[in-house]
Amino acid sequence: MKVIFLQDVRGQAKKGELKEVSDGYARNYLLPRNLVIEANKDNMNALALKEKARKAQEARERAEAAAAADRLKEIVTTVRAKAGANGKLFGAVTSQEICDALKAQHGIEIEKNKLVQSEPIKAYGNYEVKCRFGYGIDGVVHVLVIEA
Repeated sequence: MKVIFLQDVRGQAKKGELKEVSDGYARNYLLPRNLVIEANKDNMNALALKEKARKAQEARERAEAAAAADRLKEIVTTVRAKAGANGKLFGAVTSQEICDALKAQHGIEIEKNKLVQSEPIKAYGNYEVKCRFGYGIDGVVHVLVIEA
């Protein structure tokens, strides 16, 4: 019996694969647990449509990530922080503070886990923080830390 896997089944197939399995295995194990559906014309067409929609969504997300990375190149985000007499900050500038400043100053929303700081920001000055959008697209956030 030909079936389309709805979930990964260890040792058999991955989600979305079309595979020939024995009738008893399909009827007694896979179908009752909703791990597969029978591979008829309607189900094959539905699978093809889902795959097409998934690829279109991925292409949109890639385009949005590339546009955001290009936009980040042109802007400088200012973060205010307090420091002691020698210019050393009390604590460090966090990814969350940078994300909040980006949203407030430029209207760009980035999740804090997408920002990658090579080292903590503990003094006033200019810094470049890497931003990983996914899909192999990276951007750079220019951060200017000034006195509060």
